[in-house]
Amino acid sequence: MRMHRRKDDPREPGDRGREETVKLSDAASFLLDECRMVLPGIQALFGFQMIAVFNQRFADDLSFAEQVTHFVSLSLVAIAIALIMAPAVYHRTEGVREVSERFLRNSTRLLVASMVVLGVGLCLDYYVVARLVLDTPWAALPAAALFGVFTFFWIVLPRSHELKGFLDSLPRAKEEHGSE
Repeated sequence: MRMHRRKDDPREPGDRGREETVKLSDAASFLLDECRMVLPGIQALFGFQMIAVFNQRFADDLSFAEQVTHFVSLSLVAIAIALIMAPAVYHRTEGVREVSERFLRNSTRLLVASMVVLGVGLCLDYYVVARLVLDTPWAALPAAALFGVFTFFWIVLPRSHELKGFLDSLPRAKEEHGSE
């Protein structure tokens, strides 16, 4: 399985863009670490979303449709939590002493799916907040823009080899100019 190295990569700067094979056990460890890093933030968000319902402004200033939108957002964040925790459960039930490519493939899909569901949930709640703050029907525009940002950074960028090449060249150029 091909994976990129971490920030503490001992390779020389000229080696950027090079790929190498990583042991399945290391790949599984990286994947589970990524899930562990994302989970606390999603859980904190979920807690704040739960509390919002008990705020007087929620009942007074939001229409029934906007309250339902918040509930749908809350539900999507809960689903994202289930998806992000699934690889650890999957690892435990499949066998902690062995790692398969199937485990990595399925767990990676679960992680990516959790981010998609989380992104949609965040955008829906962002709309609700924008509606309260801006008090305009145009509140959907910032939410749509946020959806565009998530789509670019979470879907387009990871799949764009041309853009990756461009972004990989930027730090090198910065290092070359910085050493003068």
